[in-house]
Amino acid sequence: MAFSSSSPSHSTHQGVVYALLAAALFGASTPFAKTLVGQVAPVTLAGILYLGSGLGLLACFLVRAVLTRNTKDKPATLTTADLPWLAGAIAFGGIAGPVLLMFGLTLTPASSASLLLNIEGVLTAMLAWFVFKENFDRRIFIGMLLIVAAGILLSWEQVPKLGVPWGAIAIVGACLCWGIDNNLTRKVSASDALQIAALKGLVAGSVNLAIAMALGYTLPSVSIALNAGFVGFCGYGLSLVMFVLALRHLGTARTGAYFSAAPFVGAVISLFMLGDIPGLLFWLAAALMAAGIWLHLTENHEHDHEHEPLLHTHVHSHDAHHQHTHDDSWDGKEPHVHTHQHLPLRHAHPHYPDIHHRHDHS
Repeated sequence: MAFSSSSPSHSTHQGVVYALLAAALFGASTPFAKTLVGQVAPVTLAGILYLGSGLGLLACFLVRAVLTRNTKDKPATLTTADLPWLAGAIAFGGIAGPVLLMFGLTLTPASSASLLLNIEGVLTAMLAWFVFKENFDRRIFIGMLLIVAAGILLSWEQVPKLGVPWGAIAIVGACLCWGIDNNLTRKVSASDALQIAALKGLVAGSVNLAIAMALGYTLPSVSIALNAGFVGFCGYGLSLVMFVLALRHLGTARTGAYFSAAPFVGAVISLFMLGDIPGLLFWLAAALMAAGIWLHLTENHEHDHEHEPLLHTHVHSHDAHHQHTHDDSWDGKEPHVHTHQHLPLRHAHPHYPDIHHRHDHS
């Protein structure tokens, strides 16, 4: 079958935009969350951030449902088979991760904390490569090594002040939780991103607040809670919607790599907003992380590959990967949503491990 590379390339570009938007939103939230640390207990703050995310996205979900009630093409909703993956993602990414991050922020300058969050991309990729068997090459591996080296430099910078860098350890622990979360979320990324992110926020926020209440912590003032909720809606909610969409187009490791831009956004905001004064190690770490991200941004992966038969549901247009007929009446509008069957196909073009390219590399 003949193949035109324009459609997959467009899909990849969409994924990059989604990933960078997710990175910018999340990166900006870190210094703003830092201003709330000290006013609110870490576990309480994590709960409010996620609950603000969930409630905001729930409102968006309801508005969308009203606006699209008379249309045929509805987003691909979660299925029963998706629920175990989503539950695991919420436990690691929505409960354990935020609590560790809030604790780490109490001990770590916001600029350094922002750059340390690059470790999430590394741990996400390691899990994707070695546990979930996503492909990678030498260029991607070297880029991740540079990011790891930068994280080590930032951790080392804390040793003279703190002895054991507990703040850095807590933030790296949060990154590990989010790395697990990202890989589990990839399993359900073809489903409605807004529904996934809203459920994560509502469940994680409720659980974290319940834990805070059980530990005897009190709720902050209404103004602080509203501020934290808004930060959570933008930095956790909208960011997660963009991240799930990027997973759909790029796969886990590549999305994590693009998401590594998030800490640079946070670091820049921290320097101007909070008055952090970075030292030499900070700038060395920034240079290493920039080099690592550049290697990922300039990757080109192309080879002859085979698509096996696949039945699934997601938003799509009739590109080279979606040459199917419609059993029911179709008004010709694209993109649209319905369950469709992919037939066996072999071709070559630039691609990332998106929902259609999760093949082995021998």
